[in-house]
Amino acid sequence: MKITIEMDESIEETVVTIKAKEWTPELEELVKRMKARTPGRLMGVKDDQSILLDPSQVDYVYSEKKRILAADGDRRVELKMKLYEVEALLEPRQFTRFSKSVIGNLNQIEKFELSFNGNLCVYFYSGNKEYVSRSFAASVKEKLIGGFGN
Repeated sequence: MKITIEMDESIEETVVTIKAKEWTPELEELVKRMKARTPGRLMGVKDDQSILLDPSQVDYVYSEKKRILAADGDRRVELKMKLYEVEALLEPRQFTRFSKSVIGNLNQIEKFELSFNGNLCVYFYSGNKEYVSRSFAASVKEKLIGGFGN
């Protein structure tokens, strides 16, 4: 891939032009990332206080007893959003689906191991661990090994 950037003071709005022989999944991912609005912070609630979370520090977000919680080290903060809304918001920051009830931050994973039943067990730098269900294991493993553009 070749990248060319031209600076011109007469241009009022940034324009991105992509020239390719054919449409590929890599181009689709590139366009999606360029259009995505990267969230600054997440707003959560803990002990009746509003908490601001840096998404890059969150290990994973999960659903439990009809609540959505963000795991940030040993702290759990409730988010007032649906899990699919959090997933859409955090996807540009390398969060991906681990199971029906968990999305995880690929940047916070230190190591992973494959279980006998086909699940992946991922270990985060914070010491947390979470399981990736069989149906999502191949995708997560591919993203971890092959890079996030997959």
